[in-house]
Amino acid sequence: MLHPPPSFSPADEGASPYPGLELLATAVLLLGEDLVVRYANPAAENLFELSRRQLAGHSARALFGDAPALFLAVNKALATGASYTEQELELGVTDKPRLHLSCTVSVVEAGGTALLLEFRHIDQQLKIAREERLMEQQQANRELIRSLAHEIKNPLGGIRGAAQLLEHELDRPPLVEYTQVIIREADRLQTLVNRLLTPHRLPTYCRTNIHELLTRVASVVQAEFPDTAFATDFDISLPEFDADPEQLTQAILNIVRNAAQALREVTGPREVRLTTRVARSVTLAKRRYQLALAVAIEDNGPGVPEAIRDKIFFPLVSGREGGSGLGLTIAQTFIAQHNGTIECESKPGRTIFTILLPLEFNRPGA
Repeated sequence: MLHPPPSFSPADEGASPYPGLELLATAVLLLGEDLVVRYANPAAENLFELSRRQLAGHSARALFGDAPALFLAVNKALATGASYTEQELELGVTDKPRLHLSCTVSVVEAGGTALLLEFRHIDQQLKIAREERLMEQQQANRELIRSLAHEIKNPLGGIRGAAQLLEHELDRPPLVEYTQVIIREADRLQTLVNRLLTPHRLPTYCRTNIHELLTRVASVVQAEFPDTAFATDFDISLPEFDADPEQLTQAILNIVRNAAQALREVTGPREVRLTTRVARSVTLAKRRYQLALAVAIEDNGPGVPEAIRDKIFFPLVSGREGGSGLGLTIAQTFIAQHNGTIECESKPGRTIFTILLPLEFNRPGA
């Protein structure tokens, strides 16, 4: 049974009266008998994209509008005094996209609180299972590519060395030119092999400022693509955190450069936007974090081709002619080594890559 302190007010921004609910991964709302929201936990703030202050003190009917299935569940719970679960619920909050949820309504008795509403994404478990399958598949792909890279590396050095020896034995310029072609192509393949093998290094953590890193990446890519505009929308309240700045820079640089390259096909204004925000109550690598860093990289390009949308992080998969297909693979490897994730949403005219990283301090190895 929940017992809030007598002095609790929904607008309070001090210590939570329900510390146990603060840690839950599921979204929880507490309603009074008048169906006014008395409390919302961080997972509910994240789910509905509204702060506790915006939720508390407002009627559930005003927040959720026309939601007959939800209020039918509320009425049944109140009538029977027992918990009631609505498995398939479509819920809209103000002007935000509608959410597909399940909701369990429980009757509670706690000074002004009558109902506890617990919301879950219907597809949450499906999403977790899909991410685990993708990670396993991508790990298998990376190991296969690494094995091939090792097998290629040694004979490649022999080919290059033989071409150099042959070059010294030839006295006809056209034939020397052929050996130069062999050497150049061997060097190109050597560079590719090195890129395949590079991400295996584990991170070396130090205190990192994400905004300095993003600004540096934007400057580098801006110099490379002067016709592309770069915009930033930073949450300056974000603290420094422990990360490997070299790996993180390379990961973000790969994504931002991909975005700028995709904009070559755009005839009108070309823009890449970098955004930082705090994400609350997120699960990364099967671990729950109260706070995480969200970095969004958005462009107004043609979008990722639908045929490869589910495979863009696989090695050697590229939607651009002449692309190596390694940039996103390396980026994902570096982010995964930081216990983070990368997600992509794409349609013509708008592609967003979102990086989620735990805001951790005093990591081992820092």
